[in-house]
Amino acid sequence: MKFSESLKKNKDFRHVYDEGKSYANRILVMYAMTNGLEKNRLGISVSKKVGNSVIRHRLTRLIRESYRLNESHFSSGLDIVVIARVNGKNAGYKDVESALMHLAGLHKIVK
Repeated sequence: MKFSESLKKNKDFRHVYDEGKSYANRILVMYAMTNGLEKNRLGISVSKKVGNSVIRHRLTRLIRESYRLNESHFSSGLDIVVIARVNGKNAGYKDVESALMHLAGLHKIVK
């Protein structure tokens, strides 16, 4: 991720959950808010309800790769948290990418 960092601390996730706006579709939920920095920070959350560790890590990699390849389309200065839903465990790359871009469009954070 060229223009972004990872969101790692629990307090940062909590802040985005409390202050950010959320939209959801069948595969993902996305929270977004401005962060006052010049770069985006991306956090990904996949619950144990989604599946075992292999499935969870695969879904995390699909979300991260979808964001990385479309990163230039996103506005900067955002904290973004993406949460995978149970329906996403059988989703392929194209499904995850279209779900991510759909939510970004709803948030109006796509250039």
